[in-house]
Amino acid sequence: MTTRQDTPRQGQRLRIFLGEAEQWQGKPLYQALLDMAQRYHMAGATVLRGIEGFGPEHRLSTERLPDISDNLPLVIEMVDSEAQIERFLPVLDQMVQRGMISVTPLEIVYDGRSS
Repeated sequence: MTTRQDTPRQGQRLRIFLGEAEQWQGKPLYQALLDMAQRYHMAGATVLRGIEGFGPEHRLSTERLPDISDNLPLVIEMVDSEAQIERFLPVLDQMVQRGMISVTPLEIVYDGRSS
């Protein structure tokens, strides 16, 4: 059994910022990204839906006004080893045509996977 004391290791947080209207091969891009993350055995992924935001064109999307709530911001966050994130980046390069991708180093204290 893995304990918190013996797990700390270096990893990376991958964040993908995009609009919920973005598509990939006929399905929402965020769903396609999660499917691909599963295929690549990423440690985990979470999709967070924003209530307001804007992208490179500075066009505001907000749930406060139904007229401009058609493309709310999404953040897909994944955490894994540096090697695994690096392996996944070329996939993102193909799939994410509009959006932003960031990678941040971090320390993984506990990942819940058995050794």
